[in-house]
Amino acid sequence: MTLGTIVLTGAAGRVGTALRTPLRDEAERLVLADRAPLTVEAPNEVVHRTDLGLADAVRVVEGADAVVHLAGVPDEAPLPDLVEGNILGTHRILEAARLTGVPRVVLAGSNRLTGFYPSTETVSPRLPPRPDGLYGVSKAAVEALAHLYADKFGLDVVCLRIGSLELHPNEPRHLATWLSHRDCAGFVRAALTVPSPGFLAAYAVSANARRFWELDGRLGYEPRDDAASYDIPDTFVGAGTPQGGAFASAAFTLPHLEDPAGRG
Repeated sequence: MTLGTIVLTGAAGRVGTALRTPLRDEAERLVLADRAPLTVEAPNEVVHRTDLGLADAVRVVEGADAVVHLAGVPDEAPLPDLVEGNILGTHRILEAARLTGVPRVVLAGSNRLTGFYPSTETVSPRLPPRPDGLYGVSKAAVEALAHLYADKFGLDVVCLRIGSLELHPNEPRHLATWLSHRDCAGFVRAALTVPSPGFLAAYAVSANARRFWELDGRLGYEPRDDAASYDIPDTFVGAGTPQGGAFASAAFTLPHLEDPAGRG
């Protein structure tokens, strides 16, 4: 089956770049949106350079069968930036989908939403958020918005809590968190095709023997790659180590906090 018309926002980013070719190969039409410049690479591609204000979002998503929304702030940042880029940006996409009748939205969630759980514990999306920083807080709000739009307006919204997307794992934490490009494409395709999900939050992570996130069988995708096949030292997991690793340290967030008294 083809995927019809798919809108991919944040298409110039790391995840968008990894998904562009596999989505293009299955979609009748792939609409690429980003504030960075993009060029058309195939006859079934359309490119929009936009910051995705509501009016632009409506114009870009109209007529689509689904939206894969990746645009936003990709890492720790001051909270006002994360609110604008991740929370309000997601709200504009969900609202554009509601206004134009797009039935499904796939959102880029993050494993950092639960980064303060211990690395010795297996975590499922049913557990409460324990963000490892402000970025994780913004992704918790994104999931809350998604749940609202599914419950109140009947959208199908799948939030993929994306793992560590790398061509190859390159640090001990990746033994648990690595997401290969192949598995990333597989999870997104599953999110686009799973029948009537309503609201669904699921981890997108490769088949790592050391992973500490529970996979959701409702998506119907079994990951294929394992970070253990690479020569990575197994030194990450410890009784006091949070799943977010260095992301959970105070030093990671402190530079992004504003102190009006200038105390640092």
